[in-house]
Amino acid sequence: METATAAFAFAALGQETRLDLLRVLLAAGPNGLAAGDIAAGLGVPPSTLSFHLRALDQAGLIAATRQGRSLIYAPQIDRLRALLGFLVDACCDGDPARCGGLHSIFETHGETARMKPVTFNVLFLCTRNSARSIMAEAILNSMADGRFRAFSAGSDPLHTGPLPEVLTQLKSLGHDVAGLRSKSWDEFIGPDAPRMDFVIALCDTLNLQACPDFEGTHVTAAWPLPDPAKFSGSAPERATLLNELYAALHRRLGIFTSLPFGTLDRMALKARLDELAQPLATARA
Repeated sequence: METATAAFAFAALGQETRLDLLRVLLAAGPNGLAAGDIAAGLGVPPSTLSFHLRALDQAGLIAATRQGRSLIYAPQIDRLRALLGFLVDACCDGDPARCGGLHSIFETHGETARMKPVTFNVLFLCTRNSARSIMAEAILNSMADGRFRAFSAGSDPLHTGPLPEVLTQLKSLGHDVAGLRSKSWDEFIGPDAPRMDFVIALCDTLNLQACPDFEGTHVTAAWPLPDPAKFSGSAPERATLLNELYAALHRRLGIFTSLPFGTLDRMALKARLDELAQPLATARA
């Protein structure tokens, strides 16, 4: 980052309300918040907030995308990473450990200092929460590497729990199934529930528009997949179908975890997730 660019960004941050504003947006994650929600959270008039939003936007530290009639503001993680990298290079001789507190927000790889990755919460939905969403929860948590936390729920969860053959398959593939259970999406509603960054429906009978409010702005997508409860045929045929379902989820989630989250805004992420609902031969990696 050039010195003049860094100076402009630091000048934009040199005001108490803007620091509080950026702190709120960083806590909200890459999906951002509507201007009205930010104003309410900070307790500042909309006109005052607009002034500070514009200053941070001009410095490239936040960006806005339109969602219906609302503007959604989100932090520009790559820009903030570059700004902190400038501090490390200029003030810490390239070593964040020399700057005390900066060491806790950087991971150093060779000569490059990087911010620790954001952890995204992902909720998989299906009517009974007994197979597809259970598989997705287990698969994504196995891929998480500290970057994702997967959950699953249903609108009408199966009271007997996940399908035994699904748990058997997951266990045989090395997944920890101890914590997997069928549960209502009501567990993810309310101020004490974890805030979701992504909500993905996996069955074609679930209408995302009818889903409850999962506390905050999130990216939604629908990846309709066949219901294992409706599989028929012999035991070997059912096992083959389950394997194909697992493989389809694994491929999609592999692409999902490789998306450049730091460089995509909310609408771009939505478009990429929607692409993954299509046959994978046509989806961009």
